[in-house]
Amino acid sequence: MARPQSSYRCSECGWTTIKWVGRCGECQSWGTVEDTTATTASARGTSAVAVTGTRIAQPITQARVGAVPRWRSGIGEFDRVLGGGIVPGAAVLLSGEPGVGKSTLLLEVASRAAASGKRVLYVSAEESVDQVRLRAERTGAMHDDLYLASEVDLGVILGQIDQVQPDLLIADSVQTISSATIDGIAGGTSQVREVASTLIREAKQRNLPVLIVGHVTKDGSIAGPRLLEHLVDVVCHFEGDRQTALRFVRALKNRFGPTDEVGCFDMAGDGIHEVPDPSGLFMSRNGAPVSGTCITVAMEGRRALPVEIQALVVPSSAPQPRRVVNGVDSSRVAMLLAVLERRAGIKLSDADVYVSTVGGMKLTEPGADLAIVLALASAARDRPYPHTLAAIGEISLAGEIRPATGAKQRGNEAKRLGFTTVLGADAEHLREALRVAFSLTKSVRERELDAAF
Repeated sequence: MARPQSSYRCSECGWTTIKWVGRCGECQSWGTVEDTTATTASARGTSAVAVTGTRIAQPITQARVGAVPRWRSGIGEFDRVLGGGIVPGAAVLLSGEPGVGKSTLLLEVASRAAASGKRVLYVSAEESVDQVRLRAERTGAMHDDLYLASEVDLGVILGQIDQVQPDLLIADSVQTISSATIDGIAGGTSQVREVASTLIREAKQRNLPVLIVGHVTKDGSIAGPRLLEHLVDVVCHFEGDRQTALRFVRALKNRFGPTDEVGCFDMAGDGIHEVPDPSGLFMSRNGAPVSGTCITVAMEGRRALPVEIQALVVPSSAPQPRRVVNGVDSSRVAMLLAVLERRAGIKLSDADVYVSTVGGMKLTEPGADLAIVLALASAARDRPYPHTLAAIGEISLAGEIRPATGAKQRGNEAKRLGFTTVLGADAEHLREALRVAFSLTKSVRERELDAAF
């Protein structure tokens, strides 16, 4: 019998080759090319199996319809991202940058679940039991039904599950756990696949929800094979700037709910706290209106968040004036400066321009264009807008104002927060929006004069 020809396949992108290589020739990933000869040979010998009973395919209209059972984790923002709560038997993957607060968040989830009567097993493969206890004491996450284990061997973890019989399992993290039956070091492609498959199989067989922590690479993607994201039911990404206390949890994949939900958290010294209404995080609280500020409403998933944009314009004698931005796209600000000068007649090419957001919020959507332009115009003319003004809209190179996505929801949120004038939907051109905005500043100055005399 002729020996079957070897074939190798990349587990990331599916690229194939006839010989083994350390790096994929298609996606350039290291250590993802594996031998598929045994798999191919076994697939050729598979024969059909008779299907009987409930396994027979049926029309989709005859399938049973029922609500997905859930239980609350005790953290409303986390439940929002999951689609309403934790589903029994679900596998949830939480990824994020090192030090962003993944372990702190899951320890808080474990504590809330234990306080509600659930038995929780928290397996840490990166810290000792004493280290986890110290963090739990600091954050107030102590409970008798919260069991801790520091294990890196998959077999021992399965034994801990048999002994504790938990209602919730947390594994921190999948890249540091290894199986003795698989060759390779922890974090390798084969090890991550085996660990994730085993934990997910236990979740389905025991109807046990599993929260798995996943590391990320330097480009922000989840480390390990792409199969990891396919196996789990929910993929959440925990993000935030370590220089600020603001944290976001986004659902990238969710088999039990929407994928456009965002949870907002505040990282403090005593742990992580949910922020149900984050409107106050991104706006300053000045008593009197200040020139160079304008409020916009940004969309984070399905949530509308008010964000204050601040601008400062300073005369400059340098041949190349400075352009400094924080929280917004620098190239977009440069384009808006050109539109403001060409279409509205406000010259800023001979001045230093500074643009920033409040609270560390990052705006990448074009719906904040109008607010940026209004803030720049206010700073250039030193004329403040009233606190009741908000601006939402995208600006084209011709100076036209286009409606932003989710304009109705943004406008409703702005009115709920007390903004009586929302520019963007009514104004068709930048000049018209500036005229309306500056007409509101007259009443502001009149009130200031009345207060002075």
